[in-house]
Amino acid sequence: MADAVIPAAVLRNLSDKLYEKRKNAALEIEGIVKSLAAAGDHEKISAVINLLTTEFTGSPQAHHRKGGLIGLAAATVGLTTEAAQHLEKIVKPVLNAFGDQDSRVRYYACEALYNIAKVVRGDFIVFFNEIFDALCKLSADSDPNVQSAAHLLDRLVKDIVTESDQFSIEEFIPLLRDRMNVLNPFVRQFLVGWITVLDSVPDIDMLGFLPDFLDGLFNMLSDSSHEIRQQADSALSEFLQEIKNSPSVDYGRMAEILVQRAASPDEFTRLTAITWINEFVKLGGDQLVPYYADILGAILPCISDKEEKIRVVARETNEELRAIKADPTAGFDVRAILFIAKGQLSTEWEATRIEALHWISTLLNRHRSEVLSFLNKIFDTLLKALSDPSDEVVLLVLEVHACIAKDPQHFHELLVFLVYNFHIDHSLLEKRGALIIRQLCVLLDAERVYRELSTILEGEADLDFASIMVQALNLILLTSSELAELRDLLKQSLVNSAGKDLFVSLYASWCHSPEAIISLCLLAQTYQHASTVIQSLVEEDINVRFLVQLDKLIRLLETPIFAYLRLQLLEPGRYTWLLKALNGLLMLLPQQSAAFKILRTRLKTVPSYSFSGDQVERTSSGNTYSQILHHIPSGSQISEDGDVNQDVGTCNSHNGINFTTRLHQFEQKQKQHRVHAKAQAKSRKISTSSSKSEEQERLDET
Repeated sequence: MADAVIPAAVLRNLSDKLYEKRKNAALEIEGIVKSLAAAGDHEKISAVINLLTTEFTGSPQAHHRKGGLIGLAAATVGLTTEAAQHLEKIVKPVLNAFGDQDSRVRYYACEALYNIAKVVRGDFIVFFNEIFDALCKLSADSDPNVQSAAHLLDRLVKDIVTESDQFSIEEFIPLLRDRMNVLNPFVRQFLVGWITVLDSVPDIDMLGFLPDFLDGLFNMLSDSSHEIRQQADSALSEFLQEIKNSPSVDYGRMAEILVQRAASPDEFTRLTAITWINEFVKLGGDQLVPYYADILGAILPCISDKEEKIRVVARETNEELRAIKADPTAGFDVRAILFIAKGQLSTEWEATRIEALHWISTLLNRHRSEVLSFLNKIFDTLLKALSDPSDEVVLLVLEVHACIAKDPQHFHELLVFLVYNFHIDHSLLEKRGALIIRQLCVLLDAERVYRELSTILEGEADLDFASIMVQALNLILLTSSELAELRDLLKQSLVNSAGKDLFVSLYASWCHSPEAIISLCLLAQTYQHASTVIQSLVEEDINVRFLVQLDKLIRLLETPIFAYLRLQLLEPGRYTWLLKALNGLLMLLPQQSAAFKILRTRLKTVPSYSFSGDQVERTSSGNTYSQILHHIPSGSQISEDGDVNQDVGTCNSHNGINFTTRLHQFEQKQKQHRVHAKAQAKSRKISTSSSKSEEQERLDET
């Protein structure tokens, strides 16, 4: 039937290799179809379309396929308003031609569909998904002519879609989402173009579907093409502005995407993601509460980013997030946030570790009971953080520990664990011990800290460690400005019950170190007992370690902390036991040592008036105890026996301190140390002998 309608010459020309002949043939077909449409003969029109489809577009000959495509376009032009009912048969073959192996056929397919679309306009929408898929592929065509033709068609389709009320965004979004991770730059430009156009249509809510393609847009920010990065950034900026102005936004789904993109290796992607997160934190409200932990996990690493812009935005976002006082009942997950902060304590970046500790501190202040319920999960990490190379981090860790230790139970646990860590890691004690102890004294009350540490060390099984630890604590006590009040209290040991209690409490563990006990007695002004302790030392006690510590003490006596003691030397008649104690120390020091020379020089400055017992007695006679106290600051010249410079033996206690018991306690502890030292020496000797025997056996065998 179609053969009868279309002359054979026209059909021949339609498949001719010359474009002009095919074009003229198409014009003939257009006129024929127009006449048939005017006559209402749709049966013959269908026959013509079928002929063009089967004999031409489906032909193995390329020129036939080209002619068929031109013919279908011409038929559509001839149908004009009547084209809708035949559109299914017309469009399908054209769409199939988009995949043709011949680039010229693909080009003519673009041209044909362009002409068809111009005629049918809105009726074209029913084929949108198939057309979009075809255009997406053609945008990356290897032939630049095909690409150009596809771009022209694309612009026309966009115009049709923007003016149509039949376009379904719901059906389109899955197509878009499936293609957003394509890497081809031409396809990416094509997709961003469509997103931008559709977002400009007032009746199409692209913002509502933003979570479906947001990740793809962020992916394009790291594209090698500057143009694509710019287009993606422009689209994202427009969407962010719409979010700010929109009363209803799905922050949750997008927050998940942003968190992942904030860790991108691409700098521009990270900056854009963290900028979005910053706005979300300000705008998101309750919607974002369940995502706070994930957001924090994205922010903290960015605080240490190598790019300053990212660091600035990340810090601002972190402050905004921490300022929000969310309630666990509203979905605020204390545990999740706590564990995010804990995890960031092991990062190599100091700024991030610092902010992680600020978060733990904030959580402790706002949700103390919840944090303490997870304490066993984070405590070890917090203890390890005390070894951090950064002083600022260590100070913050101590603040967190101090906050935890407000409860007596946790206070004891903290110090027990602290001593344990000093025990297993001596370098921690050497490098950070002073800083840690001093800061804890500031945060938790120095007397309380020292009393607890003394109690713990009193029963320490490792005598060598106990001695080292006590020496460290003693040095901190004697030198740190933070412990000035504690030193003042100890100076009152003979006249004040609080000072006496502290002296007795420290004495029990200070017995691990003769130098520490002597220092404590000099600080507490129990000079008679200091002299007694010095004279109780035996040969084994005076070793290299002892002399090294004694050297430190002699040098400390020349510091402002012991200025009161040096001034007391101006009254040798009133401080006989102080002189005797210092001369005792002098006798223990090697004469060629610097410490010997320092102390001897100091003692030479003591006024040379008589130290006779008569003079001393005259100084004290006629004064009641209360009168003496009135003239003596800090009870400095009171002897342990309850009188000024009273002879030894008449009384062995003062202000409740039984010095005979204390001396026995010291001697017993030192005896334990001597036994331990002998056992260690014997063990080393046996080990050395065994090694030599094994070496000799190996030599004999060879």
